[in-house]
Amino acid sequence: MRRIVVTGSSGLLGWHAHARLHAGNCAARFQDASEPYDIVALDQASFSDDATLEAALASADAVLHFAGVNRAPDEELEAANPAIAERHVAGCRAVDAAPHIVYANSTHCASETPYGRSKRRAGEILAKAASRFTDIVLPHIFGEGAQPFYNNVTATLIHQILSGEAPTVNPEGQVRLLHAGSAAQAAIEAALEGVTGVVVPEPRPMTVPALLETLQRFHGSYTANVFPDLSDSFELALFNSYRAATYPTHWPRPLALNTDARGTLFEAVKGGGGGQTFLSTTRPGVTRGDHFHLNKVERFLVIRGEAMIRVRRVLSNEVWEYRVSGESPAPVDMPTLYTHSIENVGGDELLTLFWSHELFDPAAPDTYADRVL
Repeated sequence: MRRIVVTGSSGLLGWHAHARLHAGNCAARFQDASEPYDIVALDQASFSDDATLEAALASADAVLHFAGVNRAPDEELEAANPAIAERHVAGCRAVDAAPHIVYANSTHCASETPYGRSKRRAGEILAKAASRFTDIVLPHIFGEGAQPFYNNVTATLIHQILSGEAPTVNPEGQVRLLHAGSAAQAAIEAALEGVTGVVVPEPRPMTVPALLETLQRFHGSYTANVFPDLSDSFELALFNSYRAATYPTHWPRPLALNTDARGTLFEAVKGGGGGQTFLSTTRPGVTRGDHFHLNKVERFLVIRGEAMIRVRRVLSNEVWEYRVSGESPAPVDMPTLYTHSIENVGGDELLTLFWSHELFDPAAPDTYADRVL
């Protein structure tokens, strides 16, 4: 078992990295194998507590260093990241730890701004002290869980679109986008494979108006109950980031029912570029699911019976519940990085339609057992 410390675990990159390591442990448990990772999550406050910091770093094989400050008055910002790096180094020395340090740097580190200098100096401090050091230079990060109006243009645009606002963007604005999951995976792989030196993940460059147009296209299609084409991995990640922001208030979504003397017709799922549909029956009192996905788009639609669908953000305790019925079909789409389940809470057999955007691959199921409750 490898002891991996994730600093800044409550931030976007830290949460994505922690969730992916947790997924590895979930997969091992499901196969009755030993968990590969002893994960230690540190928030930024931990750097002010010697005992907590030193206990975390003791015997650490690797540290994924995502802790940092990116918004503060200039003088405070310039000093903050080097100070965190110095605390990191002091903690390692106190317990005689020599972990592989993977540092989440920024493309801004080459600039002569307070933030750029702060990130550059922090990297230099860590590189000088570490026996093994990886400098991952990251562009504009987006992903599930990103905060709008907090140095994340993608999350801000998504929030504005979902709020019914008309975003105003710089027509000359440019972004180089990388999904937080891809950045986290690059950091994890560097630690596991012993990659040192500078690593620069490949971003997707686009204009800010093009980003807005893409998100508006997603929104227009999805609110009309049509999934966009999800064959491109970047657009899939962007769509999943948009979908995650629709929770918890935009679900379930009642379907339009076409009823006449013959019965009722409704459209269960459209678009997505293919995928797989299957049906299941569930006996009263039985729960299905209790797993999460990193990439898979999945829809639950009860056709007959009564069910409670539960959704919980991975590594958190808050559970959202959605009561659904076959009498009024209303899908609930499962957001990535949220573990979910469906329980038959009625007295009769439950019939549920499930749809995912891709064919199930037993060799790469993208399904991680993790109980909601």
